[in-house]
Amino acid sequence: MDVTLFVYDLSRGMARQMSASLLGFQIDAIYHTSIKLNGLEYVYDGNVVAIRPGFSHLGQPEQQLHLGTTDLPMDVIEEYLDSLREIYTVEAYDLWKHNCNNFSNDFAMFLLGKGIPEHIVNLPQTVLDSPFGQMLMPMLNQQINSNRRQGGILGIQQQTPGSSVKPKSQLHQHLGKVHNVSSLAELDQLLEKHQHSCAVIFFTSATCPPCKLVYPLYDELAAEIGDKGVLIKADISQAFDIGSRYSVRATPTFITFLKGKQENQWSGADPATLRGNIQLLVQMAWPRHRHESLNLPTISNPNAKPVLYTRLPPLAKLLAKLPPDASSNPAVQDMRRFLETRASQGPAEATLPNIPAFLSFVGNSLSSIQPDKLFPLIDLLRCALVDPRVSSVLAEDDPNHKTVLDILQVVNTSVEKGSCPYPLRLVTVQMACNLFSSHLYEEVILSHQDLRHAITESTTACFRESETATLRVSSAGLLYNLVLANSKRRRAGPGDVLPGEEQAALAGSVLEAIGEEKESAEALEGMLNALGLLVYLVPQGEGEEMGELEQLLVIMEADGVVMGKVDGFGGLKGLIGEVGGELLGKGLRKA
Repeated sequence: MDVTLFVYDLSRGMARQMSASLLGFQIDAIYHTSIKLNGLEYVYDGNVVAIRPGFSHLGQPEQQLHLGTTDLPMDVIEEYLDSLREIYTVEAYDLWKHNCNNFSNDFAMFLLGKGIPEHIVNLPQTVLDSPFGQMLMPMLNQQINSNRRQGGILGIQQQTPGSSVKPKSQLHQHLGKVHNVSSLAELDQLLEKHQHSCAVIFFTSATCPPCKLVYPLYDELAAEIGDKGVLIKADISQAFDIGSRYSVRATPTFITFLKGKQENQWSGADPATLRGNIQLLVQMAWPRHRHESLNLPTISNPNAKPVLYTRLPPLAKLLAKLPPDASSNPAVQDMRRFLETRASQGPAEATLPNIPAFLSFVGNSLSSIQPDKLFPLIDLLRCALVDPRVSSVLAEDDPNHKTVLDILQVVNTSVEKGSCPYPLRLVTVQMACNLFSSHLYEEVILSHQDLRHAITESTTACFRESETATLRVSSAGLLYNLVLANSKRRRAGPGDVLPGEEQAALAGSVLEAIGEEKESAEALEGMLNALGLLVYLVPQGEGEEMGELEQLLVIMEADGVVMGKVDGFGGLKGLIGEVGGELLGKGLRKA
């Protein structure tokens, strides 16, 4: 998809005519920008708004700059926009430091790995630094505050037909969708993909008024079941072969499939019947797990958050530990500016740094800077990754994945050789934890086998060798984040992402670490939480057959290992009982 920057002049030409006499220097425009993508214009007007391109009260843009093309799917892009909507709010708008151009820059950075032209982003500060800009600032701020009270800044939301603003209730939801098929090949592909769960085919036609009455409900049900099944729509007035295969003569007709086999068929547009039949189908495909009847208030919490390391060290002292040419590098200084602004003024005021340039410098430094001097760079990356915008940008660029992987592999290799300095090892584990600040990077880790293996190698090595409680705490947090990401997928269906052998290896490692933990209650708590999430809702095998994870836990007498920690860690008695007594004691099949 093409990514285009729309550039408007809010002064309607007055800046070009009058700026030299008023400001003492020439500016061409008072810039307002937006991003055109996939037939919509995305703009920050107190909220992130999607409008028909060129249909705001600002009229047509003065310039349309082609920034590049992106191959990112729209569902990923929409999810990133959801994360921006939490930063680009009405309250956070600032004409000088946090405006539409900052939004366009962040959005372009995510889509393409590069921002918009610097002269546009830097113009407000250039004007503000002038005497006339200082004089104008109070008047302009008063006008902005007046507009803010009306729900917009430039009036785009109020004056633009067809604009859209997502309410918070719709943010960060991974909704299913109805799949429209027009051929047997498309249909068979979807049915094959969901042969282990369930599927519904809605046979409709263009001349069927009752069909149209249940379209909204069908869309709603697709959103409700998410990845636990697939809802399909086939217009038999066009896809004759699909209607012929199933001998469908009347519409609306519905056919359901369970575990790859046809399960039910009915006709008619009764909403209650449609909802009831589809909900029953999903329940049969995903029966209630035995763990759901256990008393697991901590482990079963659906709102659990990843462990992040947010402390910002004194950056001047941190950078002083780098070689001089590294600390003065423009990409490093740009990152420092971002972190200091974010810390002092909040995320809303912090424009994203040049992330690809910084990662490129870090990647090159892995071989050019000695390990004992390298940790400040990794710590800068750790601090930046707290911001989900940064981890989201990293998630969409293969060279960025390689840099992160290179960091982990270099450190893991040094650990194997016994030559990895403790500060480098610690900040690398904590940096890896902060990758999980964005759901988008969670997906990268789950799907990127080499990256996932490097993360698991890092955390298990710390369990095996670390004599420092802080490192064990951080390693437990990293393992927790990994299994939490898998647990989210497990709850949503259909099943795990982590292979069974990987889960068994992780469980064996953390269980051994639990047994050996004698000192740190915080480390033990993290390990127990990670083990609990690894086991909770583990896919149930057919009949009494146990999977690799359950077999290992039974062989290792996991319930006894965990319950054996009560005497030394009485403060964790509740969690120990939850994981050892309930989940491992009652929740595992012992057959």
